[in-house]
Amino acid sequence: MIIYNITVNIEDSAHDDWLIWIKQHIPKVLATGKFDGATFSKVLVEEEMGGQTYSIQYRSYSREALDKYYQEDADTLRQEGLKKFADKMLAFRTELEVVDTYAVNFK
Repeated sequence: MIIYNITVNIEDSAHDDWLIWIKQHIPKVLATGKFDGATFSKVLVEEEMGGQTYSIQYRSYSREALDKYYQEDADTLRQEGLKKFADKMLAFRTELEVVDTYAVNFK
């Protein structure tokens, strides 16, 4: 599995509007059919640049599914955020390959 991670820093002045928007945007990304789910998290480190930082981790079905997302959907969906929050938002993207998962089972 490949995790498509987007880390976003949003200025405080746009934070509330962005939070409403991103909670509507994540389902649009999932509706592309290229991911089986997403995790939306707040980064709990205070940034020198200010603002609030978040991470959205989309779990792709496969490398091929993620590549299709890039080819078919990514540009259109990225433009939505850029149009609305261009100078108030800084985002960077990373890909993570899941090597193994572990769980604890207390009985």
